[in-house]
Amino acid sequence: MPHFIVEYTDNIKDEMNIVELFEKVHEILIARHTIFPIGGIRSRAIELKDYRMADGAENDAFVHAVLKIGAGRSEEVKKEVCEALFEVIKDHFSIIMSKRYLALSMELYEFSESGSYKQNNIHARFKKE
Repeated sequence: MPHFIVEYTDNIKDEMNIVELFEKVHEILIARHTIFPIGGIRSRAIELKDYRMADGAENDAFVHAVLKIGAGRSEEVKKEVCEALFEVIKDHFSIIMSKRYLALSMELYEFSESGSYKQNNIHARFKKE
């Protein structure tokens, strides 16, 4: 962990450059490698084809991100990383937002380790450094 998941409406697909967004998000998380192990960082995107926004009168768009982390980080750490990530999101989508109606949102989901099952040999690669 952490996992960064983005849902976005298909009407901004060609403008949003999801690969670049993930690069920026990973920079933020990797810079905090003492808090979030590099080998556990994942990003993925889900393109939404079926959705409705507001009154349906405009070609509205939205991006909703979720940062999933395991329990145990302080409130200060959670707040700082979420604020840094949301700043990246706002900056990344600023040009699209200047041209059209767009809603951006992000939430933090913290889960108990007792309900999480993992096997990952990627961590070993980063422990060698």
